[in-house]
Amino acid sequence: MSDRPRLFNTFSIVARCPRTGDFGVAVTTARPAVGAVVPWVSRRGAIASQARTNTNLRRSGIQLLEHGVPVGVALSGLLEADPDREHRQIHGVDGEGTFAHTGTHCVEWCGHRPADSFSVAGNMLVGAAVLEAMRAAFLAAEDRGLPERLLRALEAGQRAGGDKRGKQSAALLVAAADPFPYHNLRVDDHVDPVSELRRLFDLAVAHTPTLQEQYGDDGLRRYRRPKY
Repeated sequence: MSDRPRLFNTFSIVARCPRTGDFGVAVTTARPAVGAVVPWVSRRGAIASQARTNTNLRRSGIQLLEHGVPVGVALSGLLEADPDREHRQIHGVDGEGTFAHTGTHCVEWCGHRPADSFSVAGNMLVGAAVLEAMRAAFLAAEDRGLPERLLRALEAGQRAGGDKRGKQSAALLVAAADPFPYHNLRVDDHVDPVSELRRLFDLAVAHTPTLQEQYGDDGLRRYRRPKY
C-alpha cells in the first residue's frame, strides 16, 4: 500500500443518519485543501484518514465497504498490512457500526471517541475537550439533518480550540440518495475555514429551493452524480 506521506494533523467526524441512511464526513485542519485528501464517502459508509494520511487506505476501505465487508473488518485488515499504521489515524462508519484507530506515534493530543452511528477523532489538538465538544454538539442536534449535524460538530470542535497550530481548510462531504449542493463543500484556504464553510453551507441551502422553483427537480441534475 504505497502512498507519499501527507501529514494532516486534524480533527474530523464521520457519521451515518439512522433516518435516511446517508453517510458523511466533516473535517478541518491547519493545512490547505483537506477536503481533497481526508474524507471519503459512499452509500455504504464514510471514512476519514488523517495524521500521516494514506489515500490508498481510504480508497481501499470504501471499496471493501461497497462489497459488503464490515467497516471494522475492512479497516483493521488494511491497517494490519500497513507498516506505517502507528503513524495513521483513521476512523469510519457503515450501516452496522464504527471503527477508529489512533496510532501510537500520532502527535499529541490525539485520540478518538467512537459511538453507535458516528465517530470523532483528532490529532495535534489542544486537548481532549475538542472531541468532547464535537460529540456533545452532534448528539444535541439529533433533530437536524446529517449535513447540519456534521457542521455543528465541526464548529464546536473549533470553538474548543481545535488544531493547536491554527486553521486553514475545511470540508463537508455527504453521500445521499438525492445529493444536493450543500452535500459537497470545500474551503481550501481561509483564515477562518470553519466559519467560511458555514457561510457556504447556508448559501447553498438557501439557493436550493430557488433552483427547484425556477427549473424544477431537473435544476438539480448537476448534483445528481455523487462526487465521492
